[in-house]
Amino acid sequence: MSIKTLEIIKNRSDIGAGTRGSDLGIDAIEIAAINKGSDFFISHSHKDVKTRNHSVYNPLEHPFAKYIISIYKQCKEVSNVVEKTISDGSFPLVFSGDHSSAIGTISGIKKVFPNKTLGVIWIDAHADIHSPFTTPSGNMHGMPLAALMHLDNLKYSKNVVNEETKIYWDKLKNLGGKLPKVLPEHLIYFGVRDVEKEEISILNDLSIKNYTVDETRRLGIECIVNDALKRLSSCDLLYISFDVDSMDSDLISDGTGTPVPKGFEDFEIKKLLSEILKSSKVACLEIVEVNPLLDHKGNKMAEVTFDILEAIVNEI
Repeated sequence: MSIKTLEIIKNRSDIGAGTRGSDLGIDAIEIAAINKGSDFFISHSHKDVKTRNHSVYNPLEHPFAKYIISIYKQCKEVSNVVEKTISDGSFPLVFSGDHSSAIGTISGIKKVFPNKTLGVIWIDAHADIHSPFTTPSGNMHGMPLAALMHLDNLKYSKNVVNEETKIYWDKLKNLGGKLPKVLPEHLIYFGVRDVEKEEISILNDLSIKNYTVDETRRLGIECIVNDALKRLSSCDLLYISFDVDSMDSDLISDGTGTPVPKGFEDFEIKKLLSEILKSSKVACLEIVEVNPLLDHKGNKMAEVTFDILEAIVNEI
């Protein structure tokens, strides 16, 4: 792609998460930058996305898709901002609170490029491929890929979902276009290691590739990325989603909504992102789920995240 500028998109929404606080993650990253003496957040233009975090005060009417109406509106807003950013010739660097935001981000990309094939690289401890019919928690940060791939997962349904939830779930699936935005063969996982049995079955059914932490270390990051890019060679564009819980919660920080041990170390994420970003097809990078309220090491997760960003930004 020919990129004129980097545009920072700040989406301080956390209503898709099970715990509050990831709405503060973007500011925590910016504080980490300031404390390091970096002018990163003032040297690039930025857009603030209107949020609907007040929704958490509303009665819970959709237990298997919590705050789904507000999440639909939020994702629509994110989609519009991302669409305009790309249309204006800029590269969207998206900072989001919780991972449900990816529905909006990817929908925005697809609105600009409806006829181009999008490959998705999902760096995460979780598969995020539940639907309202399979979710054990109702938290929508565990559902973005199902929405983007038009998956209801009815084969593994265990929840009785009310009609309004179904209506808004369909609205989310159709945001940015009625066809699936992502196909199973165009999705690659890195580091997924905390999944429910329904998700394991779904991933097996769809033959979605997950490069585990052990496999990545054994074969080497350059080798793994080369293999991933070959798998996505038919894709015109690439989107990278970096959830900070892909990193080892014991070694790095537990400052994220769903921390999981035995993940990547920060230097591995730097190398991984750097190698992927060498591809000229990357159209967007999104960073999610920093939660400083859960960080028992001060602002460590945000600090590590900014260090990673600083190390790879010149590859964008």
